[in-house]
Amino acid sequence: MNAVDISVGQLVLASGLLLVAIGLSVALRLGLTKGLAVAATRMVIQLTLVGLVLEWVFSSENAVVIVALAVGMALLAGHAAVRRTSRRFPGIWLDALVSVLGASFIVTGAAVLGILRIEPWFDPQYLIPLHGMLLGNALTGISLSLDRFMEGASSGRATVDARLALGATRWEAARPLFREAVRTGLVPITNSMAVMGVVSLPGMMTGQILAGAPPAEAVRYQILIVFMIAACVALASLGVVGLAYRRLFTPDHRFHPGHLRDA
Repeated sequence: MNAVDISVGQLVLASGLLLVAIGLSVALRLGLTKGLAVAATRMVIQLTLVGLVLEWVFSSENAVVIVALAVGMALLAGHAAVRRTSRRFPGIWLDALVSVLGASFIVTGAAVLGILRIEPWFDPQYLIPLHGMLLGNALTGISLSLDRFMEGASSGRATVDARLALGATRWEAARPLFREAVRTGLVPITNSMAVMGVVSLPGMMTGQILAGAPPAEAVRYQILIVFMIAACVALASLGVVGLAYRRLFTPDHRFHPGHLRDA
């Protein structure tokens, strides 16, 4: 099977499909017409620029450049994760960055070096797409986990203080909040895995099939990716909630909800 090349003219024709959503917004007065147009324009510009950057990176075959790009992507993911939260605390940006960097690099490294055994290990054809898919899901897990933990700490302040007053350690007082926050971060990927292949065909699998890959091979790659995403989201959520816990609960078993502020 050969992939069908998409020309610029065909993309222009495809943009007409967006008129369905814009027409619905106009007809029902949803107030999303301008937002849809701006979002679509930004998407096209961003993807075009990314395509140009990736073409340059792929041709350079320079390990330093490729790793620098991966780190830059992680920085943007950590920033985007915090921007989605409704509350903040001192050090939240660093915590999100450390969590997304650590989780994504550990899982990507395990896949590239231990499972796929790519030669060379920094081959951008594999490293960058795998890393990017992990980051997109990790930032969602981080933002959901952080929001849940901070919301629980804020709304459950009286309960936490009561536990500490009765002699509980900081971990005993925070454990219910911690557990619920990590669970919240894992809900999206858990739900996605449950219906994958039955309700929906995943994006990577669909893209590989459209590019001409045999369906069986595309399925194997998709299974690998989903397992990687689950591991990355779990590590990122656990890491960021653990760091937030250390920010809000001191070693002498005191709780500082006053560190929290609205975004």
